[in-house]
Amino acid sequence: MILYIILAISILSLFVAAYKAFRVISKSPGNEKTKEISDLIHRGAMTFLNKEYLILVVFVILVTISLFYFIGQNIAISFVIGAIFSALAGNVGMRIATKANARAAEGAKKSLNEGLNIAFSSGSVMGLTVVGLGLLGVTMLYLIFGDPNIIYGFGFGASSIALFARVGGGIYTKAADVGADLVGKVEAGIPEDDPRNPAVIADNVGDNVGDIAGMGADLFESYVDSIIAAMVIGTSILITTRIAKGYILLPLVLATLGILSSILGTYFVRIKKGGKAQHALDKGVFASAIIMAIISFFVIGYIIPNSHGLGVFYSMLSGLAGGVIIGLATEYYTSDSRRPTQEVAEAAKTGAGTNLIQGLSVGMSSTLIPVLTVCAAILIAYHFSGLYGIAIAAVGMLSTLGITLATDCYGPVADNAAGIAEMANLGPGIRKRCEGLDAVGNTTAAIGKGFAIGSAALTALALFASFTQVAAQLTGKTTVIDITTPSVIVGLFIGGVLPFIFSAMSMSAVGRAAESVVIEVRRQFKQIKGLMQGKAKPDSNKCISIVTGAALRQMILPTVITLVTPILVGMFLGVEALGGLLAGATVTGFLMAVFMANSGATWDNAKKYIESGKFGGKGSNPHKAAVVGDTVGDGFKDTAGPSINILIKLISIVSLVFLPLFI
Repeated sequence: MILYIILAISILSLFVAAYKAFRVISKSPGNEKTKEISDLIHRGAMTFLNKEYLILVVFVILVTISLFYFIGQNIAISFVIGAIFSALAGNVGMRIATKANARAAEGAKKSLNEGLNIAFSSGSVMGLTVVGLGLLGVTMLYLIFGDPNIIYGFGFGASSIALFARVGGGIYTKAADVGADLVGKVEAGIPEDDPRNPAVIADNVGDNVGDIAGMGADLFESYVDSIIAAMVIGTSILITTRIAKGYILLPLVLATLGILSSILGTYFVRIKKGGKAQHALDKGVFASAIIMAIISFFVIGYIIPNSHGLGVFYSMLSGLAGGVIIGLATEYYTSDSRRPTQEVAEAAKTGAGTNLIQGLSVGMSSTLIPVLTVCAAILIAYHFSGLYGIAIAAVGMLSTLGITLATDCYGPVADNAAGIAEMANLGPGIRKRCEGLDAVGNTTAAIGKGFAIGSAALTALALFASFTQVAAQLTGKTTVIDITTPSVIVGLFIGGVLPFIFSAMSMSAVGRAAESVVIEVRRQFKQIKGLMQGKAKPDSNKCISIVTGAALRQMILPTVITLVTPILVGMFLGVEALGGLLAGATVTGFLMAVFMANSGATWDNAKKYIESGKFGGKGSNPHKAAVVGDTVGDGFKDTAGPSINILIKLISIVSLVFLPLFI
């Protein structure tokens, strides 16, 4: 009965998402110019996604055949469903986002609140679609197979799509952004989102394929992986039949409560007269977290009675609180209203070099609070509920994903709206209003990335705990990983270096693709007569074609390395070395991801702080130095950093799925 209620709530989430999508589409897209620009962005995004899916179809077929032959048909079926659901979530979210941008700009004509509501509603479509499809898929497969271990195939499918989406989308968005900024802002001295810049449309497309489809797939993966890991660990808890069953079902129940809390939280997102957009979004997130904490206390006590239930509740609460703390810490280090980012902006007064040094320093310092938060969550969760508590902490952190992802996906829509306001000449008042929404979007994007990284670390730890349990059951050993064993140390080093190699390849791909964009934009500025005077139109499709081809080519090798490495280590060095690989990659990957994401966001917001009129404003020497910092930070925060989240989860999932082959 409980499972059918869970299915009903997951379907309700999809219905609410559909209703919000209908509300967004029903809004006016504005005049012919705004519609034309929005359609260009929409077509560019869908072209990229469709070409990416052609590659993914081949990949999914090859992996499905391998799983069917080596592991079993049930895992193969789960893999296919996970891949389809993950791709579907990203597709739906991006379709609505690319339709919402012009409507948000048009809504800003009426009021700041109207623009915010349209952008946030489109983000809600993505958030509620991700949690609805994730919970639906896991529950449906558990009803069919009755074994959580088989559902790891679903997580494997979701993780594979996520890595392609994150790496490909990240390369696309940052190559276009860097190319547009270096030639447009630095060389030509024209404003951001200037319609004369041939790379501007590609840049706006990139916001969607990277921060909508990519982020959605990333968190879809974390969401389902944390639920599955907790269910698998729950199967090993033997107390009484009823309570043991409760441990398996509880992750699904908590996810269900999180959906309800997220839906209720969306109604708190309103700007009062004289209020700020950031406060409106924060109210929604905090309201959802509070509602989740209250109702889960009673539900956990019902499903797992006595002191066991109270311990599980504290474990869940540690994860939920940890997500909020990491988000607030990220906001502190990356917001232009805070001292760290202002110091990075101030450092630009003496050049790009000092701006870069200060940004790196802030990024490194920003790792401390997230690490301590995750450590505290682990210790509290383990103290109250053992390894199961760690998995439940991950579920707790991701329970309100429906609204946290909505606030994150709000950012690219607001960014596009500001760009459309500039390109369509809607006037300085509307542009300023949209820039206000965009500024909030930069902060929510940074918080979203911090949340994604924190949840990735806890999810990877939950998967690691599940790995040790499954490996112990298959090998018959009580201790699977011994740190004094040479093979484990070798595994640690291989795992530790993997995020560095992966990041190097991602950054290099961004650099090469950006070079092609820079060359093309320079060519058009020179060869298209009247372009700089605004009398001719740029060839935006050429830049879109360049970054699409580059992103699709460059995303394959990093993804293949991530998939193949744990299989090779497991086959040739054994299960103990594989455990070391997972531990090493999780530690260095978590630190690298936080450092890169926060450094990049700090450089970005330091640039915007100067553009607001500080230290000479736009066009000044400090501004040019800050643009250089932002250029470096683009690859950090939107390509390499976020992709590491998926790397540390995917290698764990691959290890779990192929574990029977290594023993």
